[in-house]
Amino acid sequence: MKKSSLLLLVLSLVIVLAGCNVTTKDDAQQNQQEPSDTAADTSAVNIELLGMSSGESDINIIRDQLTKNGFNVKLNLQPDYGSYKAQQDAGNYDVALSSWTTVTGNPDYAVRSLFKTGGDYSIMSDEEVDKLIDQAATQTPEDAAETYKQLEQRLVTDKAYIAPLYISLKSQAFNKDVLDENSVRLSKSRSLPWEAVDFKDQSKRASQPLILSQSISELTSLDPIKGNDGSINIINTNMNVRLINLTDDDKITSEGSLSYNHAIGEGNSEYYFILRDDINFAKITNKKAEDSGERVGADDVIFSMNRAKDKNSVPDHRTYTLHEHINTVEAVTDMSVLENTKVSGSGDSVKNALEAGLDTKITSLVNDKNQASTKDGKYQVIKLTTTEPFPQVLNYLAHQSAGIVSKKQVESINTYDVEKFDVNKDIPYGDQNTVTEGDKYNNTLYASGPYILSSKTDYEATFFKNPGYMKGTEHEPKIEQVKMRFIKDADSTLSALRSGEIHLYYGVPETKYDVVKGDSKLKLQTIESNAVSYLLFNTKNRDVATSDDLRRAVLYSINQDEILTYYNNNNKIKAYSTVSPIVKTGNELVADPAKVKEFLSAYKASK
Repeated sequence: MKKSSLLLLVLSLVIVLAGCNVTTKDDAQQNQQEPSDTAADTSAVNIELLGMSSGESDINIIRDQLTKNGFNVKLNLQPDYGSYKAQQDAGNYDVALSSWTTVTGNPDYAVRSLFKTGGDYSIMSDEEVDKLIDQAATQTPEDAAETYKQLEQRLVTDKAYIAPLYISLKSQAFNKDVLDENSVRLSKSRSLPWEAVDFKDQSKRASQPLILSQSISELTSLDPIKGNDGSINIINTNMNVRLINLTDDDKITSEGSLSYNHAIGEGNSEYYFILRDDINFAKITNKKAEDSGERVGADDVIFSMNRAKDKNSVPDHRTYTLHEHINTVEAVTDMSVLENTKVSGSGDSVKNALEAGLDTKITSLVNDKNQASTKDGKYQVIKLTTTEPFPQVLNYLAHQSAGIVSKKQVESINTYDVEKFDVNKDIPYGDQNTVTEGDKYNNTLYASGPYILSSKTDYEATFFKNPGYMKGTEHEPKIEQVKMRFIKDADSTLSALRSGEIHLYYGVPETKYDVVKGDSKLKLQTIESNAVSYLLFNTKNRDVATSDDLRRAVLYSINQDEILTYYNNNNKIKAYSTVSPIVKTGNELVADPAKVKEFLSAYKASK
């Protein structure tokens, strides 16, 4: 998520002038082909929408709803995310069509970066919103539900900082003649785990690549803390192992992570992880993957977590707010700490909890990762302490930004002064230019995960299996090579899947479901996702920034029933905020033309 799948941020708009009401697919398609030439209503209120040139259907519906409720809609349409972001940063919009995917499965992630003052993606500053976000983060799920309901009421009902549209399904389609159906997982939050995927004909594992696709070819950063968007989420998730994972239905698990087990200490402020000793960093030599010989250990975990929480550890840190609840991270070398600390809600010791299911119990704790030996009972244990009781920290540790990097390698690359960083001179760890084929190619990546990126072009990226990743276990990657084809639009991607050019299409649009279902060699997988689409208002230099009435007029123009009708009522779900897929608050947006008229009148009277 993904900003998804995504994290994955998905933004969409199309140039269409005012026209008739849209409630069906035929209506939407007709309007896209035959935009109305009717002159703008001079008594209507002007509103400018910003977005990218995808998602024509959504914007047609929204355009029509705003038009019939007294708005003149002007579109600021940009061809790609970079152009869109430049327009957003310049403030050239009133409303932007946005999307957010909660890829960690917890409600705090659904709001903190987006709406808290100073958040990674926040353009808001509201003390009441901040207070409610922080309050909910420390509460049990039962108590937090009421707090998130109050947050939604402040965010949407009272202030209309956003106008919710819908929750999407998460989907993927794959060639079942090529891939083993039982090996292809679709998870509610986490990205597709490449190491699980296998060919139907297992003899092809070494000779044939697994071919995937994504629409964005410019990669934000291969340093996991420097990006949280659709260009790198799935890539960095598969390149860097984490202390913890999510199951396909968003439960916390140690399965397939750097930890054999984890435990929460009494009081919910101490978190313990017993580390595996069968993962080495991979590196690239002559564009092929090889075992670096360096084990992934406690020193790398401590280094990775400390830089993840520190806003100033790298220039343009984009994920620090996800980890701001981390206080200290340390290796435990005193056995009595594990023996004398009780597990939260249990009389059992942390030591017993960490040993559960292990063939060899803990005989000693070692500080040097090279001395760890599972078969001899010599383990490394990490203790992470939070600034306050905060069980949701585990969900953040499952996020790609909490990927474990090599302390030795990153420190050898990032020798620049962060405060004096010069983008024209300094080359940070994870810079995509170092893996792009050409004169600047100098791949310095060290990957702790199942795959490592070797090189990329504008056409595709090539990954190889990490030869030092959990060898001999069920989590060892099955396929030697993965290729990621960069295909910008849905039609071309689906065509590539149907022709066999790619094996799996991650994130199939609802409008393509019927085509997939009609192809006998393809299989469609869908699940309700944590992705919410919404309208985000400008907070500077426009009337919508200062007028609650104007924002609420837009809010009550949105008719979610019409949107669901267009999508056949089973491919979209009503939303009230980005929390909606995770916490059922009972809040619901009901379109109300009378309220729109009232709020627009109040807005005009204040001019």
